Amino acid sequence: MRLSDRDLDLIFRRARTANFYHRWEVTPEEVRPIWELMKWGPTSANCMPARIVWCLSEDAKSRLARCASSANADKIMKAPAAAILGMDLEFFNKLHLYPATDARSWFVGNEQVIRDTALRNSSLQGAYLIIAARSLGFGVGPMSGFDHADVDQAFFSGTSVRSNFIMTLGHPDTATHRPRGRGWSLARQIKSYDLARAAERHFRIIAPMSASAACILLSGYTP
Repeated sequence: MRLSDRDLDLIFRRARTANFYHRWEVTPEEVRPIWELMKWGPTSANCMPARIVWCLSEDAKSRLARCASSANADKIMKAPAAAILGMDLEFFNKLHLYPATDARSWFVGNEQVIRDTALRNSSLQGAYLIIAARSLGFGVGPMSGFDHADVDQAFFSGTSVRSNFIMTLGHPDTATHRPRGRGWSLARQIKSYDLARAAERHFRIIAPMSASAACILLSGYTP
């Protein structure tokens, strides 16, 4: 069983990072199904550290825009909605969602492991959010041009949550999409690299490695 080509186009091939949206309102009832989809994406030991603030009102968007770069502030205010993807640094206190073992003990007192796990897995969940939103007909514009400390103070003060990245959200105006830039196909990469040497240089811990495996591992690597 697989998704149809139409579905794959919607989520990946014809989707774009959204910069312009129709001015249609985005409601709480519309964003709730995004969470109901994205929550099924895998995370380490079901830790699910992502915490999302949905900025649906003009006031909430304005608060977020004041924490962002000037270019991103303009995008936030022009979008119907925005969201803050945060990470809970006390996620391990809720690891009852992983009943196979006492996973909480892996993290207690180990601040670096806590932060690494929270950042890695909340970023994964952010990707699931984008895929879920696209599958429901939304466009998303993820960004990192903002002051983390300001966002944390404005939205997460007094909590264990810290900001990871932000995004705009709405129904995209597809008429404003630019043609997709030329990407690097796997065939072009194979012509551009000595795969055996590249595999040895970038993936030394993986041995032995066949040429076909090297092709797959390098398929996303660009010069």
